[in-house]
Amino acid sequence: MIETAIILAGGLGTRLRPLTDKTPKPLLPIKEKPIISHIIENLKKFGVKNIILSIGYKAEDIQEHFKDGSHLGVNISYSIETEPLGTGGAIKQAAAGLEKPFILLWGDNLMDIDLNTMYKDFLRDAPQVTMTLTPREDVENFGVATLQENKIISFVEKPKREEAPSNLINAGGFIIEPECLKILPEGKSSMEKDCFEKIAPLGEISAHVHEGQWFPTDTLEKYQHAYDNFKPLL
Repeated sequence: MIETAIILAGGLGTRLRPLTDKTPKPLLPIKEKPIISHIIENLKKFGVKNIILSIGYKAEDIQEHFKDGSHLGVNISYSIETEPLGTGGAIKQAAAGLEKPFILLWGDNLMDIDLNTMYKDFLRDAPQVTMTLTPREDVENFGVATLQENKIISFVEKPKREEAPSNLINAGGFIIEPECLKILPEGKSSMEKDCFEKIAPLGEISAHVHEGQWFPTDTLEKYQHAYDNFKPLL
C-alpha cells in the first residue's frame, strides 16, 4: 500500500463564512470531530501513516490541534503556504522530495473511499494519475469526466444534464506519480487546468469509481448536508 498522503487544506473557506471567520475549514466539526480528522482516520484504516497537511489560512490553529499526529497513531508534517499557490502550487510544494506514488485528498470532501481497491486500479493501469470519480445526478454543478474505457480523456465543465458525457465527477481523491508534477509551472498554478487537463488526452489518468458516501463541505449548504447525513467511518 502507499505510505504517504497529502491532504490539501489551505483554503480560506470564504463560502463558509461566518463559520470560518475564527475557525479554519479543516477544523469545522462533523459528528463531533473536525472534518479533516475523519479523512485522517480513513487513511489510517488502510495503513497510510505518513500524512502531509498542506495548509495556509490559520495554519497555526491546525498545527496546534494535530501536532505531530502521534496521538492519532500517524505521522503528520506540514507544508505551509505563505502566499496563495493555487491547487497545483500547493501540491507541488507539499510533494517536494517525494519519489514514490502518493495519495492526494481534498480536505473538504468526506468519503468512505476504499483505498485498497483504488490502489489495485492504479497498479493495473499504470497511469500518472488515478482519479476517483463519483456518480451525481446534478452534473450541471460539476466538472464531468469523459471516459474511454477506464481512462479519463477530458473534462466538461458544468454541462447541461442532457449533454453530459457521463454522470461521473471528480470526487477529490487521487493516486499520483510525482513525475507528473513536473508539468506544473513554478509558483501559483492549478492542478486541474495545468496538469489534469493536459495529461488526460494522453491517456495518463485512469478512473476509479466510488459509489459510497461523498459529501463536499465547501459551502454552508453542503456543510449542513454533510453535518446531518455523514456516517462516521469508524
